[in-house]
Amino acid sequence: MTDWPTIASLATAAGTLVLAVATFASVRSANRTAQAAERSLQAGLRPLIVPTRADDPPQKVMWQDQHKVLLEGGRGSAEEVDGVIYVAASVRNSGAGIAVLHSWHPWFGYQYSDTDPVPVEDFRRLTRDLYIPAHDVGFWQGAIRDEDDPDRPALSKAIAEREPITIDLLYGDHEGGQRTITRLSLTPMDNGSWYTSVSRYWHLDGREPR
Repeated sequence: MTDWPTIASLATAAGTLVLAVATFASVRSANRTAQAAERSLQAGLRPLIVPTRADDPPQKVMWQDQHKVLLEGGRGSAEEVDGVIYVAASVRNSGAGIAVLHSWHPWFGYQYSDTDPVPVEDFRRLTRDLYIPAHDVGFWQGAIRDEDDPDRPALSKAIAEREPITIDLLYGDHEGGQRTITRLSLTPMDNGSWYTSVSRYWHLDGREPR
């Protein structure tokens, strides 16, 4: 005789297995779709700071004590005036989202990819956030006013002796995410100006540092 209860149980089990496989495949597909949508959203918000081009418009920079400089495209500034060190650079946001500059860290001389950035908490917070629109130009500025500041001796020496200066810029998107560090170098030129270039980037909030 045909064992109908057994056949029914096996059919139910097979149906359950098929349903489980279909559900698993559907969940995986939904996850991939969600991840793709998230990457697309992040790409639309992601900033990327690079040096300006020589034909970009000049940037007028003013500090809170009314000190001023005019930065031509692809140029920076580093000077010590009345005991205050002023450093600035003309930069371009080549990314798709607004760049919000948060903080910075100076180095004496050139620093390349074999030197990792200092911890984020050791960066110098900007007095105000600097906003650079997507695919547009702007500037970064910093100052050292405290005589006992640990970074003062090295920067003062670099300015006086016309030595290269490296600046790590920490920035992110306008929602506070996608934090990135751009390593910007200021190279002294014979005409008294400083040439800007970038050597490396670090993406702090992604799966990989690059």
